[in-house]
Amino acid sequence: MTELTLGSLFDGIGVFPLAAFCYGITPIWASEVEQAPISITKRHFPEILHLGDITKVNGGEIPPVHIITFGSPCQNLSNIGKREGLAGSQSSLFFHAIRIIEEMRCATNGTYPVIAVWENVMGAFSSNDRLDFKVVLESFTNAEIPMPASGIWATAGMVRGNNVDISWRLLDAQYWGKPTLAQRRRRIFLVADFRGKRAKEILFKARDLQSFPTSCGKGRLSSTITSGISTQKARGKIPIVRPFQERRMRSAAKDKNKTGFIGSFGRTDDPFPTLLAGAVNYFSFWYEGEEKEGFIRQLTPLECERLMGLPEGWTA
Repeated sequence: MTELTLGSLFDGIGVFPLAAFCYGITPIWASEVEQAPISITKRHFPEILHLGDITKVNGGEIPPVHIITFGSPCQNLSNIGKREGLAGSQSSLFFHAIRIIEEMRCATNGTYPVIAVWENVMGAFSSNDRLDFKVVLESFTNAEIPMPASGIWATAGMVRGNNVDISWRLLDAQYWGKPTLAQRRRRIFLVADFRGKRAKEILFKARDLQSFPTSCGKGRLSSTITSGISTQKARGKIPIVRPFQERRMRSAAKDKNKTGFIGSFGRTDDPFPTLLAGAVNYFSFWYEGEEKEGFIRQLTPLECERLMGLPEGWTA
């Protein structure tokens, strides 16, 4: 049986390699420029080859892999920001990932990679007057892809061009796995199959998900995911966790807007914001029926790991 291999572009803290490893796929190399996340990946996967700056990587000169994963920078695609789209200085790095895939396929006579997985924010559907997602599809297929008749991209779909099979789907974190703190985090996942028509099976077929065991894989990963704030420890009370919006609170207080002030402590359908490494992440916490006894506190590194579904201690 062939051992599947993976390469991770824009690797961050090695989450794609982690997921791959837990399903028997061997991570071979990673590309990342920030030293702190690189140190995390090196600690968990000491065998991985680190390629550094993606703009300096030649896909034809690195070890070929079955799967290439990448969550290219979302800053210019996000609904929060100036929205320069794929033309922005950060999100335009997407095209370097496409270049690397093409270089590898050229160097291996179309053998590798077999699969590519791209992940990004929901804003990629609408940036640049909805033309950016069209460019994404055309970049993978090297073919002209028409806009939908409605002018709006569906949250799930399939296209095929030049023997490349593509499926995409908008996934919401709150419905996957067993999150410690329920959160709405919607992301686009796109699968490109360069050798067949399996993208839809990979992305749309229902499967059971595994959580991280005490030892994931060959024993190198030795952390567990717990169920978070235990209702047993809370004596049967149900904990409520909501994103806290400090600016909204200050603005509402200034305007003496009581409804807005209360709303700043989080509503049921409020999405959790992106967790920022260089900022303080606050949330509101109380037990059901005891809102007046609630409080505001910072997220600990352990809680951030739980929110992202990572093994405890992953970023330690």
